Amino acid sequence: MAAPKLELRPLGNTGLKVSSVGFGASPLGSVFGPVSESDAVASVREAFRLGINFFDTSPYYGGTLSEKMLGKGLKALGVPRNEYIVSTKCGRYREGFDFSAERVTKSIDESLERLQLDFVDIFQCHDIEFGSLDQIVNETIPALQKLKDAGKIRFIGITGLPLDIFTYVLDRVPPGTVDVILSYCHYSINDSTLEDLLPYLKSKGVGVISASPLAMGLLTELGPPDWHPASPKLKSACQAAAAYCKEKGKNISKIAMQYSLSNKDISSVLVGMNSVKQVEENVASATELALFGKDQETLYEVEAILKPVKNQTWPSGIQRS
Repeated sequence: MAAPKLELRPLGNTGLKVSSVGFGASPLGSVFGPVSESDAVASVREAFRLGINFFDTSPYYGGTLSEKMLGKGLKALGVPRNEYIVSTKCGRYREGFDFSAERVTKSIDESLERLQLDFVDIFQCHDIEFGSLDQIVNETIPALQKLKDAGKIRFIGITGLPLDIFTYVLDRVPPGTVDVILSYCHYSINDSTLEDLLPYLKSKGVGVISASPLAMGLLTELGPPDWHPASPKLKSACQAAAAYCKEKGKNISKIAMQYSLSNKDISSVLVGMNSVKQVEENVASATELALFGKDQETLYEVEAILKPVKNQTWPSGIQRS
């Protein structure tokens, strides 16, 4: 029996159908350790072969390296441009934040050159909580609207950590102006607060991308990187949950991935990948979920371990460049 093809889900009102697992290209910028060009290209090719059609990057990741590597990977696919969906970002750069109309307008041309593309499908304001939200509403988004009219971008998005930034902006722009939101670390086993926002986002016709189902490394056997901003209590609870899974012959990352993929109101779950092996593991999680459903028993135990720290978030801004 052939493995089911990765599910494609509608992205809000855009008309796009994105793969339930999205390829997060930040690791291609060697953000979490060196990645060779051949590994980067091989990862992109394998992702596409296994049914991933959605690729997300930013000029901020690896100081533009991620975009360049992703561009090489996409070019190597040698397939028509309409077969994959690319999202990049503006406003956050290695040298700092700049959401001015002038900077974001220049930003798209730089990104297109690095990605070797004529347009991107989604152009997102990156981590808007670090800028002025009123500037985003009154200056940045109107500038992106012009880029849309010029055919350089197809849809407009906003990203960030605190969930209230999304309602703030969406309540202040004309309906249909913002097409997509990208939220991270708010739809994983330890924090599912994004769920409360889903009906609102649906009512606005906005597509929802949820990134970091592994909570930036908390829900892994290896554990989070040193710079992870979670509290010691949250870290140790996640460590205990990972140890429990391991003892039972299960992998917490797969349980976490399947938890995030189970909510069909989230169009794509974005995971950082930098090797063919990681791509295969993430797609296998989705394939197994489609065939056999969630491992309810293990999930129930993990949720019980994490209950005392459920929905504990952390302040924005402690991130490596």
